[in-house]
Amino acid sequence: MLQVNVLRQKTEWVKERLAVKNFKQPELVDAIVAMDDERKKLQAEFDALQAKVNASSKNIGKLMSTGNREEAEQLKADVATWKLQLEPGKKQAAETEKKLEETITLLPNLPSEKVPKGLSPEDNEVVKQTEVPMLPETALPHWELTKKYKLIDFDLGNKITGSGFPVYTGKGAKLQRSLIQYFLDYNTDAGYKEIIPPFMVNEASAFGTGQLPDKEGQMYFVNEDGFYLIPTSEVPVTNMYRDTIVKQEELPVKMTAYSPCFRREAGSYGKDVRGLNRLHQFEKVEIVQIVDAEKSYDALEEMVSHVERLLQLLKLPYRILRLCGGDMSFTSALTYDFEVYSAAQKRWLEVSSVSNFESYQSNRLKCRYKDESGKMQLVHTLNGSSLALPRILACLLENNQTENSIVIPEVLRRYFGEDAIG
Repeated sequence: MLQVNVLRQKTEWVKERLAVKNFKQPELVDAIVAMDDERKKLQAEFDALQAKVNASSKNIGKLMSTGNREEAEQLKADVATWKLQLEPGKKQAAETEKKLEETITLLPNLPSEKVPKGLSPEDNEVVKQTEVPMLPETALPHWELTKKYKLIDFDLGNKITGSGFPVYTGKGAKLQRSLIQYFLDYNTDAGYKEIIPPFMVNEASAFGTGQLPDKEGQMYFVNEDGFYLIPTSEVPVTNMYRDTIVKQEELPVKMTAYSPCFRREAGSYGKDVRGLNRLHQFEKVEIVQIVDAEKSYDALEEMVSHVERLLQLLKLPYRILRLCGGDMSFTSALTYDFEVYSAAQKRWLEVSSVSNFESYQSNRLKCRYKDESGKMQLVHTLNGSSLALPRILACLLENNQTENSIVIPEVLRRYFGEDAIG
């Protein structure tokens, strides 16, 4: 959530940055500033009247004690009239403040100056790309490989739940578990503290990280309890620091978590969503950092390098994209996407987004720290996938297939216990 003082002090600059995200309602900036002016006016009027009531109430006793009974009775009547005016004034100020808060949540985060302009994924900037492998024409896509080696049963998942809920079996389940353990070990070795969070969150948590009110349609909702199934462990992990003042010497806070992820958005059809390409339920290991505001872009570069090294160790062909304004999330200030190349499908598949949210989430979360001068500051929050399992698994199977087996990457062999599936 953006800060009103920023909208007030840098109005035209804010509108210019929103235009990079192709935001279509720049007039909301002026409306929010006007609402804040009205809120301040109403609050000042209420405070002044309350002070008048308090002072006059004290004077009534003094007047009575000095024998000025008539004047005291008149002041009593005046105070009673003023008190009647307090409640409507308080209610009007509260309604204005609520409307202000609801309206400001309609503004997306401001994109960093590094964000390229653009409308769609075609306008994203390729920062780095490795060489893509060439497979023989007889190479199979992963949905055929999983059937051939009995690794995943998509039909069984469809029977149990519905499309987008695969069942991993035998060595497929073991390979999935091996990847999760490897990712967690890799992250904890780099100084990230492992967390096992709840896999459902309340409305306040979904609001804190920006899923609400932007992504209600993409989340599964448990009506009876008012809980949301998480789309990523970023949500519960970051919310551990909601309504918290962090000591500056404790920054940066670095956390990693595995979780299943639930997203309703997967319900399209065609070859681009076959197999593991797009699911309603999938597994992911996440990294989260909470940092000093002045160091967040250094932290972002560190996280990008961290994810890149992970892909290098898995020996997967990859590219790094800097997302344009039109392809960024509502909450992000700058995002790098990682894509791996599916040699059998001959296409790039997204496996990680690494983002700096600056103070957009922390303002909602009310997560702060005191700087060296003693002034309270909002922390900056960052997160990234390290990594998302389905498409990583798909590319590992496709890119490492031979005529009669699937070769296991060397870094996974101590977890998987075998060199190949065959």
